[in-house]
Amino acid sequence: MQLTAFTDFALRALMFLANLEPGRLTSISEVTEEYGVSRNHMVKIIHRLSQLGYVETVRGKNGGIRLGRPASQIIIGQLIRDIEPLQLVNCSTDFCHISPACKLKGILSDAMTNFLQELDRYTLQDLTADNQPLVNLLHINYASQSVK
Repeated sequence: MQLTAFTDFALRALMFLANLEPGRLTSISEVTEEYGVSRNHMVKIIHRLSQLGYVETVRGKNGGIRLGRPASQIIIGQLIRDIEPLQLVNCSTDFCHISPACKLKGILSDAMTNFLQELDRYTLQDLTADNQPLVNLLHINYASQSVK
């Protein structure tokens, strides 16, 4: 299985935000610069994460973005359920005439369930806590509290 680029960058954005000092705001531009992704694409990702409560957006002159809940409460499996289109194959009878007799869809469903259950064992905090090499690679400057 391969996650979409949308989900991939959503995870990366959350990892970036989880490594900021608690309460610190950053900008979408700072996240896009770090990962070299299109600003338009990241705006869509942050908007969706905000709708789901994973990211908090603050408007205004001193606004920005930050985690919407503690990293310890962001379960990776649930995040993926919330943003990833999880249909591995199209089993509709309009698309596949063997669907009524096919056993593959049940096997794929079981595999997806097991995949997500494994990811449910991990939180965003598990990915980011005590990970100085990650902080270094993200170029996070704890001395700077301003939004770029």
